[in-house]
Parts: sequence; C-alpha cells; structure tokens
Amino acid sequence: MTTSHQAVEERQRPIRERHVSDYAELMKQVTALGLLKRSYGFYWSMIIGTVLVYTGLWVAVVLLGDTWYQLIVAALMGVVLTQFGFLGHEAAHRQIFQSHRWNEWTGRLLSGLAAGLSYGWWMNKHNRHHQAPNQMGKDPDIVSDVLAFTPADAEKRKGIGEAFAKRQGYWFFPLLFLEGINLHVQSVKTAFGKRPIKLRWVEITFLIVRLGGYVAVLFILLSPGIAAAFLGVQVGVFGFLLGAAFAPNHKGMPIVPKNAKVDFLRRQVLMSRNIKGGSFVDLAMGGLNYQIEHHLFPSMPRPNLRHAQKVVRDYCETHGVAYTETTLLKSYGIVVRYLNAVGLKARGPFDCPLVQEYRA
Repeated sequence: MTTSHQAVEERQRPIRERHVSDYAELMKQVTALGLLKRSYGFYWSMIIGTVLVYTGLWVAVVLLGDTWYQLIVAALMGVVLTQFGFLGHEAAHRQIFQSHRWNEWTGRLLSGLAAGLSYGWWMNKHNRHHQAPNQMGKDPDIVSDVLAFTPADAEKRKGIGEAFAKRQGYWFFPLLFLEGINLHVQSVKTAFGKRPIKLRWVEITFLIVRLGGYVAVLFILLSPGIAAAFLGVQVGVFGFLLGAAFAPNHKGMPIVPKNAKVDFLRRQVLMSRNIKGGSFVDLAMGGLNYQIEHHLFPSMPRPNLRHAQKVVRDYCETHGVAYTETTLLKSYGIVVRYLNAVGLKARGPFDCPLVQEYRA
C-alpha cells in the first residue's frame, strides 16, 4: 500500500478509533525508551535525605529552646513536610517501587506518619481527579465550599458568597495558608468517619501518633505562645507549598462538560499545564511541573518525566494536540484571572474545545 493510500485510510478511520491508537503508539515509544523503569537510587536518596533533614530540624528545636527563632525552624519544617507529601503522592502512584505492597506501605508511612495525611482519603480523591481532570461532576478538585471553580458553581452563589466569588482570585493564594488545616481535617474526618477505607485502624493510629504526638512534643518543649506560633507557621507553609504546587496544573484549563466523552490522550493533555523552570522548580513542585507527562503516565518515576517531555511534546505537535507550558509566575496569573472570571460568571473561555470535535 502506498503512503498516500495509507494517509487517506487513516483520515477515513472513525475519530474515536484514531484517538485510542494515538495513546497506544505514544505508550510504545515511551516504553521502548525505558522511561517507565523504577529509579531506586533517586527515591532512596530522597527518602533518606528528607528523613535526615527532618530529624536535624527536631534537633534544632531542642537545642534552640524557648525562643522566637523557632519560627525559622517551623518554616523549614513546613518545606520538608511538603517533600514528604510529594513522596507520599509518588508512592500512591506506584512510582517508587515495582511492588504494589511496598508502594502502598511507603505511601502510608510517608503520608500518615510523616505528613499527617490520610492515605485512604488521598487515594480516593486523587484517583477520581486523574480519571477525569477538570470534568464537571467527576473531578473533586474543582469542587469547593469556599471557591467557585466553574461558572455553573458561581451561579449558585448568593449574597456574600457571590460578592466574594467576584474577587476570589485575589484571595486564592492567601487561602492556601489554610490548606494545611483543611488537609488534616479531611484526613481525620475520613479516618474516623463511616465511609469504608482500607486499614482504618492503621490510619487512625498513624494520625494520632503524628498529629497528637507532634502537638504534644511542641507544647512540652516550648511555651504555649511559641508552640502555637510554631504550629501555625509550619502548617501554613506546608499547606501553601502543596497548594501552590498543585494549583497551576489545571486551574484555568478547559472545563469538560459532565457527560462529555473524551479519549485518554486528549483528556489528560488538553486539561493540564506544564511549568517551566529547571531543577529548582522540579524540586519545589515535586515533579508536578511535568503535569502532562504525569497524567499520561501516572506510574512514571519523577526523574524520567523531563525525559518524556520532549517525546510527548513532539508527539502532540505531530497529532495536532495543543500542549500547554508556561512559567510559574505566568501560571499563577492565569489562575487569578480565571477564578475572577468564573466569579463574574463568564462562560466562553471555559468551554471544552473537544465538544464540537466529538459531536462532529
């Protein structure tokens, strides 16, 4: 068969069939390059290094004593706990070990015992997000009691809620300082709640030891005022950094209607945004700056995401799939403008670009 005949035949194939084969071909390329293989050296270094730094910070707390300089240690502890959060996220995605059991228990230890988060709550919420990013009625990350992430949600707000929504973009980043509290509260509610979760008593034990023990030690070592301030700074930094790492990846990208059917490749690429910035951004965002590659290959180890980027970007260009990448500061500007526009109940910029294609 000639090349021209193959091209004609390719164009005549049903659009959904072509789209399914698009991802299969990309997966073959990535697999052939060995980018799905484990990176044990990287992860053991990260885990051991983070544990050592965390231990060192507790030594500093003891040596410094009852002084307001402890707030510097508190901020640094928030940074380190954020790294535990990233590592727990990667273990949940089976990026660290080949063994499912090893990944699960590593995720439980890093999330529960180190960061004070419920592994079961996180798995349920985050899996639903990956299955349908930015899709109304399916993605829990675009549902909030405080912020309106979609025009339909903004239309439900009345009174103070409506007034707040009109300028909610400006409040988004200050509110991230409260995200750490929200994460801990949701974790405790899930562990002690009625919804079924795996190994509930393990989760409860980890949360009691981590959250209860952590607070108790602070108030034993420090005066009440400094201990409370330490806790506030640490939880604030932890929540802000985690939220600031996750926020630029999907906010401001197209919103998918509830009943839309989208193929996997386009669902993950068109609803995600990558962030430029080099090694510092890689560390600060826990590899989430390669959000497109992470969503396409959730089990791909963090160090391999940057190698996969060129393959994915070239593949998307060849197949006419928009690949979005910008700087961190520009992405934050997009988030602020997007949230304010949603609050003003704008609609046009948020329509999914795939709807017309699939209807056709």
